[in-house]
Amino acid sequence: MASINSHLAFQVKRCIPELVVPAKPTPNEVKKLSDIDDQESMRFQVPVIWFYRNNSSNNPSMQGKDPVKVIREALGKALVYYYPLAGRLIEDRNRKLMVDCNGQGVLFIEANADITFDQLGHTIQPPSPFLNEFLYNVPGSDGILGCPLILIQVTRLLCGGFILALRLNHTMCDAFGLHQFINTLAEMAKGAQHPTIPPVWKRELLNARNPPRITRIHHEYPHETTDDHQQLRDDLDQTNMVQFPLILNSNQIRAIRSHLPPHLRSTCSRYELLTACLWRCRTLALNLDPEEVVQISGIVNGRGKKSNKGLIVPVGYYGNAFAYPSAVSKAGFLCKNPLGYAVELVKKAKSIMDEEYIRSVADLMVIRGRPPFKITKGHLVVSDVTNAAFDKIDFGWGLPEHAGVATGFPLITFFMKYKVGGEDGVVMPIWLPLLAVERFRQEVKKITTEAPDMYQITETHLVRLTSRL
Repeated sequence: MASINSHLAFQVKRCIPELVVPAKPTPNEVKKLSDIDDQESMRFQVPVIWFYRNNSSNNPSMQGKDPVKVIREALGKALVYYYPLAGRLIEDRNRKLMVDCNGQGVLFIEANADITFDQLGHTIQPPSPFLNEFLYNVPGSDGILGCPLILIQVTRLLCGGFILALRLNHTMCDAFGLHQFINTLAEMAKGAQHPTIPPVWKRELLNARNPPRITRIHHEYPHETTDDHQQLRDDLDQTNMVQFPLILNSNQIRAIRSHLPPHLRSTCSRYELLTACLWRCRTLALNLDPEEVVQISGIVNGRGKKSNKGLIVPVGYYGNAFAYPSAVSKAGFLCKNPLGYAVELVKKAKSIMDEEYIRSVADLMVIRGRPPFKITKGHLVVSDVTNAAFDKIDFGWGLPEHAGVATGFPLITFFMKYKVGGEDGVVMPIWLPLLAVERFRQEVKKITTEAPDMYQITETHLVRLTSRL
C-alpha cells in the first residue's frame, strides 16, 4: 500500500461555469431509460479523471493549441450524436426515469492551476485528494432530476499539461458507455467529423419482460419480505470511515496467486483473484461475528454475452448493461478457509451471469419496485474498470499518465490500472472503519509476502485440510 502527500499548496482559479450545448439542432423528445438504468442504486454521480502531461512535441499539429478550447468545441460536436446527455432527467408517476432531450447542455468549467504535473506526484492516484479542486461541485448541479447529466472541468497546468475531470449521472451510462462517449469527444478534438462507433440508444432492449418474472436468485438486493431498507442503512456507520489506496504490483499479485491450489492458479482470472483476496482481507479486518453472512457483488458486463437469442446489446449501446451477482458466505467460513474457498465462490457467482440473469434483474426491478442493492457493512460491490480503456483516451496530446474513477464509495470499490515502479499494477480505493485499517493492512501484507507451504502438498492433503476448517 502507498500513502500520498495531500499537503501540496496550490491554487485553482476557475471561470464561471457554462453550459455547452450541441453544436447543431438535435431532436426535442422524451426517451425512457431501461429498467437496468432505472435502478435505485444507479442514482448517484460518478467522478472520473484524466491526467495529461505536456506531450505536444510528439504531435506538432497540437502545438500552441489550448486544451480547454479544443475540448469545449469538441464537446459541442460530440453532443450532436449523444444529444440525450445534453438533456435532463424527469420522472413519471411511477418514478420511471426519462430523459427530456431539450438540448440544455452539459456543464463545463475552464480552470487554471499554479502547479506542474510533476509536482502532483503520487496524488494522481485514487482516491484523489484534490478532487474538489479539479472537479468543482457547482451548487445545485449534483441532483439526479432536472440537473446537468455531465459536469466537466478542464484544468490547465503550468507545465502545459492538463487535467480533465468529469462527473456522470450513472443512470445514463456505465463505464463502457462513458468510454464510448469520451472517445468520441477525443476523436472530435482531433478533427473527426463523425464518431468511429455511432451511438445506439435502444434502451428498450433491457426493459422488463411482459409479464415480468424473476428466474434467478439475486443476493445483491434485499429480500422483499425480510430485509428492512432503513435497518440496513443504519447498520452502516459511515462517520468513522476513511478511504485509502490499495496498490498491488505484479509481484504482489503473483504472490497472492501462489496461495491457491494448482487447479485454481491456472484457471482463475486476475479479477477473480483480487476480488476474492479483497473480500477475505476486508472481512478479516472488520472482525465480524462468524455467523454473519457476508457477500461481495462483482459487476459483470453484459456486452457480448452470447445466448440462444444473440447478444444482449448492439455495438454502440452506451447505457448500463451489467449486473452484479454475489458470492455469499458466513464470515467465519470465509476467514478460516484458505483463499481458494473465496476464489471458488467468486468464480461461481461470475459464471451465472448471462442474458437470462440480467433480464431477471430487469424484471425484479419492476416486480419489487426498484430496490437498492443490499446495504450492510458485510457487503462490498467491486467494479473492475481496467478494461474500460480510460487510459486509451487521446485528445491529441498523447495518452494520459493516469485515468480512472477518482474515488471509491463506502460500499463500492474500483479496480484500475496503475503504474508501480514502471510496472503495470492495480489500484483500488478502499473505505474502511478507522479501527479496521491496520488489521486490513496486516492481512494484505501476509497474503502478498508470505509463500504458503500447504499447497506444495498433494491435492488429497489439500482436500483433507480444507474439510477440517
